[in-house]
Amino acid sequence: MFATYLIGLREGLEATLVVSILVAFLVKSQRRDRLPQVWAGVGLAVALSVLFGWLIEYTSTSLLSRSEDRELFEAITSVAAVVFVTWMIFWMRRAARTIAGELRGKLTEALAVGSLAVAGMAFLAVIREGLETALIFYSAAQGAAGDSGPLLALIGGIATAVVLGVLLYASALRINLSKFFTWTGALLILVAAGILKYGVHDFQEAGVLPGLNDLAFDITGALDPSAWYAALLAGMFNVTPAPTVLETIAWVAYAVPVLLLFLRPARRKPAPAATTTTVTERGADTGAEAEAASTPQRA
Repeated sequence: MFATYLIGLREGLEATLVVSILVAFLVKSQRRDRLPQVWAGVGLAVALSVLFGWLIEYTSTSLLSRSEDRELFEAITSVAAVVFVTWMIFWMRRAARTIAGELRGKLTEALAVGSLAVAGMAFLAVIREGLETALIFYSAAQGAAGDSGPLLALIGGIATAVVLGVLLYASALRINLSKFFTWTGALLILVAAGILKYGVHDFQEAGVLPGLNDLAFDITGALDPSAWYAALLAGMFNVTPAPTVLETIAWVAYAVPVLLLFLRPARRKPAPAATTTTVTERGADTGAEAEAASTPQRA
């Protein structure tokens, strides 16, 4: 359940920071009249994300009658989730320093167009996180059918993210967002490696890939599947005591190079000839830009 909590916290905080930046900009620009359009866009994005999650689950449980088809569907969604996770963590690392300025620029353009453009801006800013969350949650919670624990953990993560976002906006809390996204990014890479491993297993059960009975190792005697720590490892990173050869190869081939790329030291750019002094905005900018300016970012 920790894995789904982490997914909700990470994705939820990204969406919350985006909304906080938009709201802070409108408040400081004396454009509170556009706040209803922002919340309308956010609400529509959340509703469509929930609908997307339900559609994935309905497709798997109701539209696909054969077990082989369900296994194949779950395998494909697992691979798609890994792609989204990988893209998301590297995008956030690269965009952390400029996201506030870019969002304010786009919102300025939207204000010039009209209320629908403002709502569309807020919608597009949140819908990506929502769709990613639905897809990643479905893939991470495979095997937990009938168990409400993963869903409650996801909701708990999102609720924690919303609370953190509100406190950051109110300047009541300051956290090192650079370190937060680095540590959660590294953990999510391990979660994604487990999702990919699960997807390979589903491909094997669907008959697409061979080697379902070819085990890389079997440490069931040392890692009792019924033990709490075994359940914790399986739930977080899909570490199982008797994986197949292809599962193990997929886990290692993804986790090792992606972790190395993500954690490599940043390349420092030469300082510009002229510097411009900016005033950090209160609220969302206090959490996003101040931390980015004071904390070295990883490339």
